[in-house]
Amino acid sequence: MAFELPQLDYAYDALKEHIDAQTMEIHHKKHHAAYTSKLNDAVSGTDLANAPIEDILAGISKQSAAVRNNGGGFYNHNLFWKVMGPNGGGTPSGDLLDAINRYFGSFEKFKEEFSNAAATRFGSGWAWLVQNEKGLVVSSTPNQDNPLMDIAEVKGTPILGIDVWEHAYYLKYQNRRPDYIAAFWNVINWNEVATRLK
Repeated sequence: MAFELPQLDYAYDALKEHIDAQTMEIHHKKHHAAYTSKLNDAVSGTDLANAPIEDILAGISKQSAAVRNNGGGFYNHNLFWKVMGPNGGGTPSGDLLDAINRYFGSFEKFKEEFSNAAATRFGSGWAWLVQNEKGLVVSSTPNQDNPLMDIAEVKGTPILGIDVWEHAYYLKYQNRRPDYIAAFWNVINWNEVATRLK
């Protein structure tokens, strides 16, 4: 298969204080696995089967709904698992913190803007910290869209993302999306986010 489901760098129960093990396992083994499998089906026998996922997303307006939805789901979750970790939380440091302070005024203001983007995304989707020609910006996208796509309202390279589909939080938080968003700050792997900052 062209695209493979990545293994997590930590156990399903590693984030259990904030995101329960059952949610993590279902989210990875069922949801992410399904996006991966359906993406492979959608690109099978085409030139896309050997293309980097970033290239596919950059020209997504020319692709089918199956490639858009499953390609986005594949990429978004790959990033999501990486930007979380059992030793996460706290505040970033170094160049990343400097950039956040420069573009948002303070870490607290960034946190407020990012949390608001996640909380107010209607229905299913994602909130992002994006790097582009303007610097760092916060945005959100519907469904499995992301800022790499040529159809995105705010384009750029996502360096942090939170999944606000109900499958990401409903077992533990039910309809309390803001509580899940608040918990997410305790698991962010700032070292990973910093490495994604170009």
